[in-house]
Amino acid sequence: MTLEQDIERAVDVLNKGGVILYPTDTVWGIGCDATDSKAVKRVFDIKHRADSKALITLVSDIADFGKYSEIDPQSVAEVLAIDSLRPTTVVCLGGRNLAPELLADDGSVGIRVTCEPVSSALCRRFAKPLVSTSANVSGEPSAAVFSEITQNIRDAVDYIMAARRNDESRSLPSKVVKINADGSVTVLRP
Repeated sequence: MTLEQDIERAVDVLNKGGVILYPTDTVWGIGCDATDSKAVKRVFDIKHRADSKALITLVSDIADFGKYSEIDPQSVAEVLAIDSLRPTTVVCLGGRNLAPELLADDGSVGIRVTCEPVSSALCRRFAKPLVSTSANVSGEPSAAVFSEITQNIRDAVDYIMAARRNDESRSLPSKVVKINADGSVTVLRP
């Protein structure tokens, strides 16, 4: 199967409200349409995770921050330019146009622009934000590579991408920063 065919199959599942397993710029992730409450709730069920713990979303472009939060994309670009070598999740105030389950109690949302080729192409083709949460049950170790994903997680999703299944290289977890209301930046995870 070509990468394009793999992405088309994943997008078809996402458009039908399904849940997928896919490689990201950090770990293997469980994903769904970040605007679909029913799909997001299903991800929480798969992970056995309390819905009070917000999930992050992946997007393909910095401009998307303006669509899904109140943060000016230019502010995000400045923050990301500080450490452009590492994936960085930006916690933004005023999450919008997303499933409400993705928002923290204060209305903030975690968003990351993915530069990894597969997840970036998937986000571009899907043209909506994509939930990204580690492919594990909450409290268990994250699946850095496909071979570490447990069978119960594999069985719970509607589609598993073929891309990068044999790739055993590991990435660092994302850096997490928060852009505060006054424009200052707080590092939540270095």
